[in-house]
Amino acid sequence: MMSILRKILIPFSLLYSLIIRLRNYFYDINLFNSISYSFPVIGVGNLSVGGTGKTPMIEYLLRLLMPEYRVATLSRGYGRKTRGFHLLQGTEIASMVGDEPLQFKVNFPNARVAVDEDRQRGISLLHSESSPEVILLDDSFQHRKVKAGLNILLTSYGNLYVNDFVLPTGNLREPASGASRANIVVVTKCPENLKAREQEKIKGSLGVKNNQELFFSYIGYHSKICSEKEEVPIKDIEGEKVCLVTGIANPTPLANFLTRQNINFEHLEFPDHHNFYPKDLERIAKAPLIITTEKDYMRLKDLFSHQALFYLPMKMKFLNNALKFDNLIEEFIRNEK
Repeated sequence: MMSILRKILIPFSLLYSLIIRLRNYFYDINLFNSISYSFPVIGVGNLSVGGTGKTPMIEYLLRLLMPEYRVATLSRGYGRKTRGFHLLQGTEIASMVGDEPLQFKVNFPNARVAVDEDRQRGISLLHSESSPEVILLDDSFQHRKVKAGLNILLTSYGNLYVNDFVLPTGNLREPASGASRANIVVVTKCPENLKAREQEKIKGSLGVKNNQELFFSYIGYHSKICSEKEEVPIKDIEGEKVCLVTGIANPTPLANFLTRQNINFEHLEFPDHHNFYPKDLERIAKAPLIITTEKDYMRLKDLFSHQALFYLPMKMKFLNNALKFDNLIEEFIRNEK
């Protein structure tokens, strides 16, 4: 039924695509103003509405850069109940600052983490208040009022942007031609055993240009589930009655991982950035053991108390050429400073 409905919406997608193409063209010819910066600004984004792994990429960059640089992240703070600029202290609740920024601050206490729906204002205030040496922009690819010095574009292995269509028929925020603005393209959530032949096939289908670099990454999950109080090896919960709770765009990799670990679970799947209602929490609380994503944990832990609420940490890892990626990032920063 949904596929039929989306086909009916094709004329609206064509109109939307035309509007976005005109907008991008006006930015390209400088009819619309875009601000550049004299310090390193790295943008991380995608063409689709979600599920490509922006949060793991930002955390990868934080781990890479923080030993050497003062690093800040700037997000819109999707779903927060506040507006304007806010520099996180780490004591906030997710509904006030957004789950992803709070996750950044909890995992990287020494990072400057800020939210602002106005990216220009946010960068200006971040730079004046905390003097970071590098700013990472979370979900910034379509925010063309700000021109990042380096753009990293993510696309999920299971839903490459070249196989999708613009909204509302598909899930793309803009036509696939927008990928030409990226300096680096990363295919995320790949199988760990993805062969070189298939990587070359994907490279051809994406039409990666000579001035762009392409990388492939996968999700590496921790061997333990975690809470604020304890860590439990996954192997110790085999045979337990488990409820998996997800409010992310693509929970399939996590569900598949737990299945491979011989964990039997009921999956309560909610939309991305879902606002958990009392009836949702009542249903979740009935489970003796709850596993969720780290992003969802940031929200759930403030909404209700459950002695067996855990999250499964994960990291983005490159299939190959990780050192080349790291060197590209560090070379960009050296050249911009």
